[in-house]
Amino acid sequence: MTLAATASLRPQPGEYAPYYEKYLSQIESNDILSTLDDQRRQMLLLLSGRTEADGDLRYAPDKWSLKEVLGHINDTERIMAYRALRIARGDAHATRRLRAGRLRPQWPVLRQVACRPDRGLHCGETRHHYAVRNLDEAAFARRGVANKNDVTVRALAYIIAGHELHHRRIIEEKYLK
Repeated sequence: MTLAATASLRPQPGEYAPYYEKYLSQIESNDILSTLDDQRRQMLLLLSGRTEADGDLRYAPDKWSLKEVLGHINDTERIMAYRALRIARGDAHATRRLRAGRLRPQWPVLRQVACRPDRGLHCGETRHHYAVRNLDEAAFARRGVANKNDVTVRALAYIIAGHELHHRRIIEEKYLK
């Protein structure tokens, strides 16, 4: 089986904690590489032309600002990608050692990070898309423990995509309607 074939296999229950089903169920495609690439373009379109004031929007007084939502998406993606990297490299316990949640960059930086661009990559690939695309089959299917739950690298890629989609829909429906 090739990486393309492995990447097109949806994670099955048992490859991730049941909590993450709410994210995986939102991903319709079986091609996670294309999904991650499409999401980058969609987020770029959604956020292009937005102002600093847009970043401060809250759809209710007790809800996060748009900046905070994008920061959360970014933090979660970093954590999940870090876990995927550790597991892909054979470290079976990808623990929470990354303290990205404490970082709060400025709005222009958040827009760029939320859209996943990485200037060092070609063809508009993203950091995490690039990392997933360049794994071999065995690494992509490798299983480890993250946050005290069994998970595969493939499932982590789907969780990243599903989490972003979940929050992008909230952004579209509640922040930028």
